[in-house]
Amino acid sequence: MTSTGLTRRDIVGAALSGSAALLATAALPTPRATASSPSLPPLDPTALQAAIGDLDHPPSTAAQLRVGGTAGHWYGTSGVADVVTRRPVRAGDKVRIGSITKVFVATVLLQLVGEGRVELDAPVTHVLPGWLPAGFSSVTVAHLLNHTSGLPDHVGIPEPETAEEVFRHRFDHWTPREWVATATHGPLKFTPGTRQEYRGINYVLVALIIEMVTGRPYGEGVEARILRPLGLEHTVVPGDDPCIHGPQVHGYLTMTDGRLRDITTYDQSSTRGEGDMISTTSDVDRMLVALFSGELLQPELLRLMFTLPPADVRMLDGSPARYSSGLQQATVNGITLWGKTGETYGYKNAAFSTRDQRRRFVLAHHPTSPRNGEETQMVARVADLLTRNP
Repeated sequence: MTSTGLTRRDIVGAALSGSAALLATAALPTPRATASSPSLPPLDPTALQAAIGDLDHPPSTAAQLRVGGTAGHWYGTSGVADVVTRRPVRAGDKVRIGSITKVFVATVLLQLVGEGRVELDAPVTHVLPGWLPAGFSSVTVAHLLNHTSGLPDHVGIPEPETAEEVFRHRFDHWTPREWVATATHGPLKFTPGTRQEYRGINYVLVALIIEMVTGRPYGEGVEARILRPLGLEHTVVPGDDPCIHGPQVHGYLTMTDGRLRDITTYDQSSTRGEGDMISTTSDVDRMLVALFSGELLQPELLRLMFTLPPADVRMLDGSPARYSSGLQQATVNGITLWGKTGETYGYKNAAFSTRDQRRRFVLAHHPTSPRNGEETQMVARVADLLTRNP
């Protein structure tokens, strides 16, 4: 068995803080803005360009921002897609989208629920026999989707602390069974459904459920049910391919001697189903529009993506739960946003929208340091500009 440097993914944290209250889900499809809806600031192209143009905070090689919605549109880029050729970033360039993968995977799973092929309250031990210990029978499919499963921490995987250590493990490879086995040692951390802890392993299992039900790789389900119907021609589920093919923005890490080293090619086997997809800002934006507009899910199932756990279910640090079945809720300057962040080495993404789609944004930028918390700074600047009234 081999190992990988991709272990846990940071979320936006200070940049997009979770709201304590449940969002009241309006009638579907997309709710309309009302007179009581919080006002949104007009778009300021100069300020937005400055926000993504500051590639020192955090140290980054490139950024691109796509703003959409009924309150206005804007697109801008900064930096270079390749530090060797100095080619500027283009709108069709592919990036690794990290945990935004979970939005696609949750959507496919909920489609299968709508077809009666999966039950949300089914124990995972029944749906995926032999994958979890018998003592984990209280974990249901729904618990995986909203990160309330209580699965144990990973055991026996590397935790890179330097860029050199990241590169040392960049081609480590895990089979799904090997990876799941690292998170099944010891008892559950809490009774399923009583707490919330964001864990990628939940969606590794969701992808395996899709495969068990359909008899095909989860990526084929994503392609047939989402990518082809929506015309997302630049979005890829890479499988075992560590490369990005076609026009792309490269990812880099700064080594201890100060030089940049290309980390674009990387084995993603430990993120299978939870953070391995490749896409573009325009494709991710199209996915948000289709999902929020009710094109992909029945109304009652779409509501689950806009419904947090009960108020007494808290994150492990005591803060309010902020993850639904596939999405993340965030409140910035009093504006409630739904969407997802995602990252992997050299790539940081955020894709969020108001429920009524008045304001929507997809940010992709490329920090060069191993995850240290600084990578949230650009997300914070952009989210603030798009929600703060003078």
